[in-house]
Amino acid sequence: MSKQGRGRSGRSGGRRDGGRDQGRDQRGGRTGGPRSGGADRGGARSGGRAPARGGSDGRAKGSAGPAKGLGGRQIEGRQAVREMLIGRARKVHEVWISSELEGDPGVDDIVTIAASQRVPVVHVARSRLEREARSEAPQGVLAHAAELPEADLGEMLRGDGTTPPFLVAVDGVTDPGNLGAIVRSCDGAGVTGIVLPRHRAVHVTPTVAKAAAGAVEFVPMALVPGLPTVLAQMKDHRIWVVGLDDEADRTLFELGDLAVEPICLVVGAEGAGLSRLVRERCDALVSIPMLGGVSSLNVSAATALSTYEVTRARAAAR
Repeated sequence: MSKQGRGRSGRSGGRRDGGRDQGRDQRGGRTGGPRSGGADRGGARSGGRAPARGGSDGRAKGSAGPAKGLGGRQIEGRQAVREMLIGRARKVHEVWISSELEGDPGVDDIVTIAASQRVPVVHVARSRLEREARSEAPQGVLAHAAELPEADLGEMLRGDGTTPPFLVAVDGVTDPGNLGAIVRSCDGAGVTGIVLPRHRAVHVTPTVAKAAAGAVEFVPMALVPGLPTVLAQMKDHRIWVVGLDDEADRTLFELGDLAVEPICLVVGAEGAGLSRLVRERCDALVSIPMLGGVSSLNVSAATALSTYEVTRARAAAR
């Protein structure tokens, strides 16, 4: 995250007022449906089908082009597929397992869970599975499913009435490994929702889902057309917007009682950092103290540290 200007820090007296942009709840439609394809010719068992080569989420391994919605129709890796089955948040069309792993104890639970849900398990040749894969190491397991449902932004901002909203907004992150790690940290820290830009940002590709180790199934994510507008809308819901910035005078560990109130942490892409309009919408900017020779943390590491700092503060305040 690069050097950026400074915003308001701290609180003074009452609530914020005046000059707030009015926004509307953004709801994105889901795209796509069950995958179709011809019969498998790579050693498949009966009951499954092989989709066309190339996958629904990408064009090249490691960096899939963003879908119109959240994506996530192809999930790869043992943990990611296992958690998708356990979560039961969406329909799973089929699970592919490399034929060399048939009977392997490392995938037995995946087969058992899939069978209990009547999800077809297809054993295919390893070479075919790896051709279909869009991540670097699918671990011999791949699944096709309905696209991840987008969360309702309005519900995310209102919260559930018991826990103050704890959101993370991601500004311009395009690296799938970073986004996956961010989602995984958000799930662990108890973040109630993630806000992602619809454009110029990575969504849920196979690499993202694998890096998230299944967390994409459990953290609500909303796609929005304009992040600055949504951040302004958060102020109408009395949600404090706090951006991470290397040059901020206030540190993350000085959040104080902001952490226990409705809050949205905003993280920017490495190198570019927060965009100008996003930075201007922040109520406060905070930095992470760097005591060594390196000037900043990877964006996913910074997200992990900052989300758990909010979690720690909330636990201490109970």
